[in-house]
Amino acid sequence: MMKRYVFLVVILTVTVGMAQNEMDTTYRPKTYPVQVRQFRTYPNDTSDIIFLGNSITARAHWNELLQIPKARNRGISGDTTFGILERLDEVTEGHPAKVFLLIGINDISRNFPDEIILQNYRKIIHRIQKESPETKIYIETILPVNALFEVYERHYHKDEHIIHINKELKKLAKQTSVKLIDIYPEFLDAQGHLDPDYTDEGLHLNENGYLKWAEILKPYLDKY
Repeated sequence: MMKRYVFLVVILTVTVGMAQNEMDTTYRPKTYPVQVRQFRTYPNDTSDIIFLGNSITARAHWNELLQIPKARNRGISGDTTFGILERLDEVTEGHPAKVFLLIGINDISRNFPDEIILQNYRKIIHRIQKESPETKIYIETILPVNALFEVYERHYHKDEHIIHINKELKKLAKQTSVKLIDIYPEFLDAQGHLDPDYTDEGLHLNENGYLKWAEILKPYLDKY
């Protein structure tokens, strides 16, 4: 009887552990539905330059920052690679000239496996290439974070995942013939964290961070 009891306890423990580790791929930010509906009402043009991503993208006024009228912000705070895949048709239907993609830190914060995140990246690239073959794709490496600010605890202490995914994104870019822009090292401080000059809370960029980002992107926009 004791052996059977121990066996049942082990099974129950494993089952509970598995349930706790399950991914909620259906999660979408509260603002997601209304923002996607808004995006769908906007006119499309083949000269559009789309900035696609989460809050780090969403917080920038790209047309003003870059002084490019055709810059379009398609960032949603809290979004993940699964959310991007769900709304990607809104991007590809307009056959934009360029898409700049930065996504993944929220996936990491929600403990999605690295390989799933990379698999979704591959799906995103494949779909853009299939649905809008003339669009130039630029994928950007995930930015570092800085845990010293103690504001976004879920996003901190996962640097090894950021580094691994960024390493694999470089390989993926070569495999899929898209351009990779390695912004990660440009925002590091001497300790290997997101430089405090570029952030006020260790996750998002401040005004200096966006100016730095714009400087990095400029060579890819000169031929616009």
